[in-house]
Amino acid sequence: MPLMYQPGPLLAGMLVLSSLWPLALPAGAADIQLSQHHDYRIEVLFEGLEHPWSLAFLPDGRLLVTERPGRLLLLDPRTGSRRQVQGTPEVVARSQGGLLDVALHPDFASNGWVYLSYAARQDGGLSTHVGRGRLRDGRLEDFEPLFQAEPGLGSGQHFGSRLLFDRDGYLFITLGDHGERDSAQDLGSHMGGLIRLHDDGRVPTDNPFVGREGARPEIYSYGHRNPQGIALHPDTGAVWLHEHGPRGGDEINLPEAGLNYGWPVTTHGREYHGPRIGPAPPQPGFASPIHHWTPSIAPSGMAFYQGEAFPDWKGDLFVGALAHRHLQRLRFAGRERVEQEPLLEEQGWRIHDVRTGPDGYLYLLPDEDPASLIRLVPAR
Repeated sequence: MPLMYQPGPLLAGMLVLSSLWPLALPAGAADIQLSQHHDYRIEVLFEGLEHPWSLAFLPDGRLLVTERPGRLLLLDPRTGSRRQVQGTPEVVARSQGGLLDVALHPDFASNGWVYLSYAARQDGGLSTHVGRGRLRDGRLEDFEPLFQAEPGLGSGQHFGSRLLFDRDGYLFITLGDHGERDSAQDLGSHMGGLIRLHDDGRVPTDNPFVGREGARPEIYSYGHRNPQGIALHPDTGAVWLHEHGPRGGDEINLPEAGLNYGWPVTTHGREYHGPRIGPAPPQPGFASPIHHWTPSIAPSGMAFYQGEAFPDWKGDLFVGALAHRHLQRLRFAGRERVEQEPLLEEQGWRIHDVRTGPDGYLYLLPDEDPASLIRLVPAR
């Protein structure tokens, strides 16, 4: 059976997307929003989404959007059509769990693989699972589980669950501590770890804990609290990751093989009732964040901007904020933050995902019910 999509070169698709996609604007959406480097407008492409979590752009201009209750949607902005993709895995939509991230294989145009992360049952509890299926005729066919975090825990929080392919084709999976903070320091548990796999779920032989007794070989780095943002630096190809702190201490980290990022031994955050959890970084034996937010913004979603529509934003990092309800733009010179600007504060959206589209615009998913798929375009 042929694959659902038979796209031409990606560049050709990028050139036609902007002219094909219709605009559905709410009242007042044409108002110009001011920012430090670029003024912009807000466009609403789809409405009526239920707690959307993530999105991925298909080569032919359509999008895949996950909804936390368990639906994977196929949206076509050119026609306004939407359909639910069949063949998705059974998920447990409880508290912060459900159907979470979506990512395409780097060779999706030829193999059709779509990767999903989701909360599912494991050892009597819940944990983050990852699987893949081939997108054909509106279905995920041949869906196969690739990874399940162990052990299963009773908590319905801190699933992490972001997916990323690096330039070498390795699949990274972020995992939270499930609210069991000490598990992030236990190499015998996947919780609080950054996982690194081959695209078919096999463990790379050069992972740092392969062959170490009592350690999970899938772990690449550990000591993370709840990472809900991961992105590749456009120049260096390095993996950047951000994670939720408790009361303060959200972090941006640059994970390296085998390093311990400290949670909960060292953190800028405090207990929700006030006292310190541990000494602030830097501390001997632990990797320190390159940036932290205190007080916490509850970061979710992360993208380096590499489009042409906003040339003065090129290379900037965009992060959604669930607690402070805005989109944050950051500029780094190496590892040093040199600019920081909140956007969309008046809208009050809990932004769960942010992506650069192939048309060079920024796409946002607020975590609401109902929610909209949002696009930011230049004011001109």
